[in-house]
Amino acid sequence: MERMTTARQLKIATGIFEAFLGIPILGGIFIVLLWWTPLLIMFFLHVVTLIFTIKEKDGFTIGSIIGMITSCIAWIPFLGMIMHILTAVCLITTAVYSNYDRDDDTIMM
Repeated sequence: MERMTTARQLKIATGIFEAFLGIPILGGIFIVLLWWTPLLIMFFLHVVTLIFTIKEKDGFTIGSIIGMITSCIAWIPFLGMIMHILTAVCLITTAVYSNYDRDDDTIMM
């Protein structure tokens, strides 16, 4: 059985957090009540996830990149909700279906 890498664990965790933030009304209230601090925290979590993904060569990096973009534009109503949901799906999908070939030194987008 393959050991779960730190990058994969971070992708799953950030994906779950993004899914929570994408819940209609509830995610928006959470973000506004905390003065948009969750968006800043998520931005830095996506940066950390991206660094670990590149360092561990653990497959796709696109989920973290989309997550950083989402954190920057998520203050816009409705667009933020849609972006959080898309980011969550992308992160969890890339965590579950990592196609990285351990003998190759490339990182897939």
